[in-house]
Amino acid sequence: MFLKQMEVGRFSVFAYLLGNEAAGAGLVIDPADDVDQILAIANQQKITIQYILNTHAHVDHIMGNEEMKKRTGAKIIIHEEDAPLLTRTPRSILSMFGGRSSPPADQTVKDGDLIRVGGLALKVLHTPGHSPGGMCLLWDQSVFTGDTLFVGGVGRTDLPGSSWALMAQSIKTKLFTLPDETIVYPGHNYGAAPTSTIKNERLHNPFLK
Repeated sequence: MFLKQMEVGRFSVFAYLLGNEAAGAGLVIDPADDVDQILAIANQQKITIQYILNTHAHVDHIMGNEEMKKRTGAKIIIHEEDAPLLTRTPRSILSMFGGRSSPPADQTVKDGDLIRVGGLALKVLHTPGHSPGGMCLLWDQSVFTGDTLFVGGVGRTDLPGSSWALMAQSIKTKLFTLPDETIVYPGHNYGAAPTSTIKNERLHNPFLK
């Protein structure tokens, strides 16, 4: 199995390439920018990207969707509650971020669904709070947390559709109940390290005391 964490674009977003080299298939999580770089690594590993997974629909995570889909034919997957937002990013926000609007979702998912590709299976954990349809993706002993949980931090809850009460509930009931050794792969490079563990965040994250 192959996993690559990549900081892409100008907003410290982490994109992830996950695939099975033997099967020649994989997916990309939050391809916000630097599509050339992501595809170069995928080609080097002989991984065909079949799915584009968005942890949520905010512009800084979806603005590479159009180019990635155009160049790979991959299907865009997002939680059903954030799907309508994919194509509704205001022009002023797109201009501010220098991004392009995303195509609509090809497939929506809900809590507990499994996304399968190349012998891999990622479980959807619906974690509203940062956005109504925010989701984390559980794979093996790892969890991709988007803007729900960072290393030593959490996502913003002062945006339209955000809720601190929901965010805290999501983290405590969906993430902090995972095994201690579960590796946390966040959606932004905002912390002292690029990854963490559930145990470390449960014990030391200052926002969740």
